[in-house]
Amino acid sequence: MSALRRPLVAVPGRFSARASAIRFAAVLVAEALSDLVWAAGGEPVVVAPRDGGADDAAARLTFADAVLLPGGGDVSPARYGEPVASDAVYDVHPVQDAFDLAVARWALVAGVPLLAVCRGMQITNVALGGSLDQDMRDPHWDPVANRWWHEVRFTPGSTVARAVGCGTAKVSCHHHQRLARVGTGVRAIAWAADGTVEAVDRPGSPGWFLGVQWHPEDSGPSDPASLGLVRPLVAAARDLRRP
Repeated sequence: MSALRRPLVAVPGRFSARASAIRFAAVLVAEALSDLVWAAGGEPVVVAPRDGGADDAAARLTFADAVLLPGGGDVSPARYGEPVASDAVYDVHPVQDAFDLAVARWALVAGVPLLAVCRGMQITNVALGGSLDQDMRDPHWDPVANRWWHEVRFTPGSTVARAVGCGTAKVSCHHHQRLARVGTGVRAIAWAADGTVEAVDRPGSPGWFLGVQWHPEDSGPSDPASLGLVRPLVAAARDLRRP
Protein backbone atom coordinates (compact mmCIF):
# COMPACT_ATOMS: atom_id res chain seq x y z
CA MET A 1 0.00 0.00 0.00
CA SER A 2 1.32 3.43 -0.92
CA ALA A 3 2.35 5.46 2.11
CA LEU A 4 0.38 8.33 0.56
CA ARG A 5 -2.91 6.44 0.39
CA ARG A 6 -5.16 6.37 3.41
CA PRO A 7 -6.13 2.85 4.48
CA LEU A 8 -9.56 1.98 3.10
CA VAL A 9 -11.97 1.22 5.96
CA ALA A 10 -15.08 -0.61 4.74
CA VAL A 11 -18.20 0.39 6.68
CA PRO A 12 -21.34 -1.66 5.92
CA GLY A 13 -24.17 0.77 5.26
CA ARG A 14 -27.44 0.76 7.16
CA PHE A 15 -30.86 0.68 5.51
CA SER A 16 -32.93 3.78 6.26
CA ALA A 17 -36.53 4.45 5.30
CA ARG A 18 -35.71 8.09 4.63
CA ALA A 19 -32.84 10.55 4.56
CA SER A 20 -32.66 14.30 4.20
CA ALA A 21 -32.47 15.53 0.57
CA ILE A 22 -32.99 11.99 -0.80
CA ARG A 23 -36.33 11.10 -2.37
CA PHE A 24 -35.92 7.37 -1.74
CA ALA A 25 -34.99 4.99 1.02
CA ALA A 26 -31.27 5.15 1.69
CA VAL A 27 -28.16 3.15 2.56
CA LEU A 28 -26.10 5.28 4.90
CA VAL A 29 -23.48 5.61 7.62
CA ALA A 30 -23.51 8.25 10.35
CA GLU A 31 -21.45 11.30 9.39
CA ALA A 32 -19.99 11.36 12.90
CA LEU A 33 -18.61 7.86 12.44
CA SER A 34 -17.09 8.74 9.06
CA ASP A 35 -15.51 11.81 10.63
CA LEU A 36 -13.94 9.64 13.33
CA VAL A 37 -12.42 7.26 10.76
CA TRP A 38 -11.08 10.21 8.76
CA ALA A 39 -9.59 11.87 11.83
CA ALA A 40 -7.82 8.60 12.66
CA GLY A 41 -6.18 8.60 9.22
CA GLY A 42 -8.51 6.21 7.41
CA GLU A 43 -10.70 6.57 4.33
CA PRO A 44 -14.27 5.46 5.17
CA VAL A 45 -15.92 3.55 2.33
CA VAL A 46 -19.64 2.75 2.64
CA VAL A 47 -20.55 -0.71 1.34
CA ALA A 48 -24.16 -1.48 0.41
CA PRO A 49 -25.56 -4.60 2.14
CA ARG A 50 -26.43 -7.50 -0.16
CA ASP A 51 -27.36 -11.06 0.74
CA GLY A 52 -25.00 -12.80 -1.64
CA GLY A 53 -23.42 -15.19 0.83
CA ALA A 54 -19.94 -15.44 2.32
CA ASP A 55 -18.08 -15.75 -0.99
CA ASP A 56 -19.82 -12.70 -2.43
CA ALA A 57 -19.01 -10.60 0.63
CA ALA A 58 -15.38 -11.70 0.51
CA ALA A 59 -15.10 -10.84 -3.18
CA ARG A 60 -16.66 -7.43 -2.71
CA LEU A 61 -14.38 -6.54 0.20
CA THR A 62 -11.02 -7.47 -1.30
CA PHE A 63 -10.27 -3.73 -1.55
CA ALA A 64 -10.66 -3.19 2.21
CA ASP A 65 -7.65 -2.63 4.46
CA ALA A 66 -9.91 -2.73 7.53
CA VAL A 67 -13.58 -3.03 8.51
CA LEU A 68 -15.69 -1.02 10.92
CA LEU A 69 -19.02 -2.67 11.78
CA PRO A 70 -21.29 0.14 13.02
CA GLY A 71 -24.39 0.24 15.22
CA GLY A 72 -27.91 -0.29 13.95
CA GLY A 73 -31.09 -2.25 14.58
CA ASP A 74 -31.51 -5.53 16.43
CA VAL A 75 -30.09 -8.83 15.26
CA SER A 76 -32.78 -11.43 14.55
CA PRO A 77 -32.90 -13.93 17.45
CA ALA A 78 -33.19 -16.67 14.84
CA ARG A 79 -29.55 -15.97 14.00
CA TYR A 80 -28.55 -17.36 17.38
CA GLY A 81 -31.20 -20.06 17.53
CA GLU A 82 -33.81 -18.41 19.73
CA PRO A 83 -37.44 -17.32 19.22
CA VAL A 84 -38.33 -13.66 19.64
CA ALA A 85 -38.82 -13.32 23.40
CA SER A 86 -39.60 -9.62 23.68
CA ASP A 87 -41.86 -7.13 21.90
CA ALA A 88 -38.97 -4.68 22.24
CA VAL A 89 -37.03 -6.40 19.43
CA TYR A 90 -37.13 -3.92 16.55
CA ASP A 91 -35.77 -2.91 13.15
CA VAL A 92 -34.67 -6.43 12.21
CA HIS A 93 -33.64 -6.68 8.54
CA PRO A 94 -32.70 -10.10 7.10
CA VAL A 95 -30.39 -8.70 4.41
CA GLN A 96 -28.61 -6.50 6.94
CA ASP A 97 -28.12 -9.46 9.27
CA ALA A 98 -26.88 -11.74 6.50
CA PHE A 99 -24.40 -9.21 5.14
CA ASP A 100 -23.05 -8.09 8.49
CA LEU A 101 -22.56 -11.70 9.60
CA ALA A 102 -20.74 -12.51 6.35
CA VAL A 103 -18.51 -9.43 6.71
CA ALA A 104 -17.66 -10.23 10.33
CA ARG A 105 -16.79 -13.85 9.55
CA TRP A 106 -14.69 -12.88 6.55
CA ALA A 107 -12.70 -10.27 8.47
CA LEU A 108 -12.08 -12.59 11.43
CA VAL A 109 -10.93 -15.51 9.25
CA ALA A 110 -8.90 -13.37 6.81
CA GLY A 111 -7.19 -11.44 9.61
CA VAL A 112 -8.48 -8.09 8.35
CA PRO A 113 -8.48 -5.49 11.18
CA LEU A 114 -11.99 -5.18 12.60
CA LEU A 115 -13.57 -2.65 14.96
CA ALA A 116 -17.14 -3.58 15.93
CA VAL A 117 -19.38 -0.92 17.50
CA CYS A 118 -22.62 -1.61 19.42
CA ARG A 119 -24.67 -3.80 17.03
CA GLY A 120 -21.35 -4.55 15.33
CA MET A 121 -20.04 -6.13 18.53
CA GLN A 122 -23.28 -8.05 18.96
CA ILE A 123 -23.27 -9.35 15.37
CA THR A 124 -19.63 -10.43 15.72
CA ASN A 125 -20.49 -12.33 18.90
CA VAL A 126 -23.35 -14.07 17.07
CA ALA A 127 -21.05 -14.84 14.11
CA LEU A 128 -18.81 -16.67 16.57
CA GLY A 129 -21.63 -18.74 18.06
CA GLY A 130 -22.67 -16.43 20.90
CA SER A 131 -26.11 -15.13 21.86
CA LEU A 132 -27.75 -11.91 23.03
CA ASP A 133 -29.98 -10.77 25.84
CA GLN A 134 -32.93 -9.57 23.75
CA ASP A 135 -34.12 -6.81 26.10
CA MET A 136 -32.06 -5.82 29.11
CA ARG A 137 -34.76 -3.40 30.37
CA ASP A 138 -32.14 -1.34 32.13
CA PRO A 139 -33.65 0.98 34.77
CA HIS A 140 -31.01 3.66 34.08
CA TRP A 141 -32.00 4.02 30.43
CA ASP A 142 -33.20 7.55 29.56
CA PRO A 143 -35.98 7.15 26.95
CA VAL A 144 -36.15 10.90 26.35
CA ALA A 145 -32.45 11.32 25.57
CA ASN A 146 -32.30 7.82 24.06
CA ARG A 147 -28.93 7.51 25.72
CA TRP A 148 -27.19 6.02 28.70
CA TRP A 149 -23.97 7.74 29.74
CA HIS A 150 -22.19 5.57 32.25
CA GLU A 151 -18.76 4.46 33.39
CA VAL A 152 -17.11 1.25 32.25
CA ARG A 153 -14.05 -0.44 33.70
CA PHE A 154 -11.40 -2.12 31.58
CA THR A 155 -9.18 -5.12 32.16
CA PRO A 156 -5.71 -3.62 32.80
CA GLY A 157 -3.44 -3.97 29.78
CA SER A 158 -6.26 -5.19 27.52
CA THR A 159 -6.79 -4.10 23.91
CA VAL A 160 -9.39 -1.53 24.91
CA ALA A 161 -7.42 -0.22 27.89
CA ARG A 162 -4.39 0.37 25.65
CA ALA A 163 -6.53 2.05 23.00
CA VAL A 164 -8.36 4.36 25.41
CA GLY A 165 -5.28 4.92 27.57
CA CYS A 166 -6.94 4.51 30.96
CA GLY A 167 -8.61 1.98 33.24
CA THR A 168 -12.11 3.44 33.15
CA ALA A 169 -14.08 5.76 30.88
CA LYS A 170 -17.47 7.41 30.70
CA VAL A 171 -19.19 6.29 27.51
CA SER A 172 -22.39 6.87 25.54
CA CYS A 173 -24.67 3.93 24.78
CA HIS A 174 -27.84 3.50 22.71
CA HIS A 175 -28.76 -0.13 23.25
CA HIS A 176 -31.35 -2.32 24.90
CA GLN A 177 -29.62 -5.58 23.97
CA ARG A 178 -26.32 -6.96 25.24
CA LEU A 179 -24.12 -10.02 25.03
CA ALA A 180 -25.45 -13.11 26.82
CA ARG A 181 -23.37 -16.19 25.92
CA VAL A 182 -20.03 -15.08 24.49
CA GLY A 183 -18.90 -16.63 21.23
CA THR A 184 -16.03 -19.01 20.60
CA GLY A 185 -12.72 -17.40 21.51
CA VAL A 186 -14.39 -14.15 22.59
CA ARG A 187 -13.03 -12.57 25.78
CA ALA A 188 -14.86 -9.92 27.79
CA ILE A 189 -12.47 -7.08 28.69
CA ALA A 190 -14.78 -4.28 29.92
CA TRP A 191 -17.95 -4.10 31.98
CA ALA A 192 -20.60 -1.67 33.20
CA ALA A 193 -21.56 -1.57 36.87
CA ASP A 194 -24.52 -3.88 36.19
CA GLY A 195 -22.27 -6.52 34.64
CA THR A 196 -23.07 -5.71 30.99
CA VAL A 197 -20.12 -6.68 28.78
CA GLU A 198 -18.91 -3.42 27.26
CA ALA A 199 -15.89 -4.55 25.23
CA VAL A 200 -14.45 -7.79 23.84
CA ASP A 201 -11.39 -9.00 22.02
CA ARG A 202 -10.32 -12.38 20.68
CA PRO A 203 -6.89 -13.59 21.79
CA GLY A 204 -5.21 -15.64 19.10
CA SER A 205 -7.24 -14.06 16.32
CA PRO A 206 -5.18 -13.71 13.10
CA GLY A 207 -5.89 -9.97 12.93
CA TRP A 208 -6.49 -6.98 15.18
CA PHE A 209 -10.00 -7.07 16.63
CA LEU A 210 -11.91 -5.02 19.18
CA GLY A 211 -15.63 -4.82 19.92
CA VAL A 212 -17.20 -2.08 22.06
CA GLN A 213 -20.82 -1.73 23.15
CA TRP A 214 -20.77 2.08 23.23
CA HIS A 215 -20.70 4.69 20.46
CA PRO A 216 -17.33 6.50 20.21
CA GLU A 217 -18.73 8.73 17.45
CA ASP A 218 -20.93 10.45 20.04
CA SER A 219 -17.84 12.08 21.54
CA GLY A 220 -16.15 12.47 18.19
CA PRO A 221 -12.56 13.20 17.10
CA SER A 222 -12.09 15.83 19.80
CA ASP A 223 -12.24 13.10 22.46
CA PRO A 224 -8.86 11.32 22.73
CA ALA A 225 -10.50 8.17 24.12
CA SER A 226 -12.90 7.87 21.17
CA LEU A 227 -10.22 8.61 18.60
CA GLY A 228 -7.99 6.13 20.41
CA LEU A 229 -10.37 3.29 19.52
CA VAL A 230 -10.08 3.94 15.77
CA ARG A 231 -6.39 4.80 15.50
CA PRO A 232 -5.24 1.20 16.25
CA LEU A 233 -7.64 -0.04 13.54
CA VAL A 234 -6.03 2.27 10.98
CA ALA A 235 -2.53 1.43 12.20
CA ALA A 236 -3.27 -2.32 11.89
CA ALA A 237 -4.59 -1.70 8.38
CA ARG A 238 -1.32 -0.01 7.41
CA ASP A 239 0.69 -2.89 8.85
CA LEU A 240 -1.42 -5.46 7.00
CA ARG A 241 -0.86 -3.84 3.60
CA ARG A 242 2.76 -2.82 4.10
CA PRO A 243 5.06 -4.47 1.51
